[in-house]
Amino acid sequence: MTDLKKTLKTSLSEARARLEAALKEEGFGILTEIDVAATLKARLGVERPPYLILGACNPSLAAKALEAEPDIGLLLPCNAVLRESEEGVEILLQDPMGMFQVLPQEKQEALRPVAEEARTRLEKALASL
Repeated sequence: MTDLKKTLKTSLSEARARLEAALKEEGFGILTEIDVAATLKARLGVERPPYLILGACNPSLAAKALEAEPDIGLLLPCNAVLRESEEGVEILLQDPMGMFQVLPQEKQEALRPVAEEARTRLEKALASL
């Protein structure tokens, strides 16, 4: 689904701290957090390994994207998933280039520079982990 993926052999809290620091270096902040495991436990009584979805946003890139296409808010912010697996903590980052492919071609062209810059920054953050 995405090639913006990395597995760290560390705890979830350490992986999260490292990811947040790496994203911050690239101008992103965390706007939202969804603790999927806690929500499923509370609402359905379903036990599952830790699974977090973080909504990351780079304000300058978001402003450029919204200027080019006001409806782009439906695809913002960039999501990051942290989940425990047998190999460690998997980190997956939403690919802005992939997300924008759902838009009509003319809108994709207007947003391509923003999506490319966002992907480059996310790749750098992931590589620094």
